[in-house]
Amino acid sequence: MKESKSALVEDIVVAFARMAVSAGFLSAVADRFGGWGPHGSSGVVWGDMIHFLGYTHRLTAIFPIVVSNFIGWFATLAEIGFGLCLLLGFRVRPIAGLSGLLLLSFGASMAVASGPKSPLDASVFAAAAAALLLSIRGPDRFALDSRARTRP
Repeated sequence: MKESKSALVEDIVVAFARMAVSAGFLSAVADRFGGWGPHGSSGVVWGDMIHFLGYTHRLTAIFPIVVSNFIGWFATLAEIGFGLCLLLGFRVRPIAGLSGLLLLSFGASMAVASGPKSPLDASVFAAAAAALLLSIRGPDRFALDSRARTRP
């Protein structure tokens, strides 16, 4: 049976959304570990974990510093795991759902700490929406999840 062109286009768009959310996570983590250059370099937001944790403290000021540090490290580890899983297309629905919730919590924290313009300018809510749509739609044909289902 011949596959419809629209189904292929839909899978390409879904794969693009999956890769975009993944790239956003992995790029942010790379920035925290100096992967885009040291703090103060052009285009670098944090440049190291010290500056990222400082930003985390501003977003989570209601918590003691030890809790804020935990949140910063937890978010970093979650973004590494979520980014890699989405990149590969592994467990897309649950990982995308958790990604959406992580992004929503980050966006809400940014909005409370800095006002609504900050998360809107950073497209945090758009990324959260993309992740949540992925959690509803499920994997595209290029994802590992789809490969596992089609094996005999």
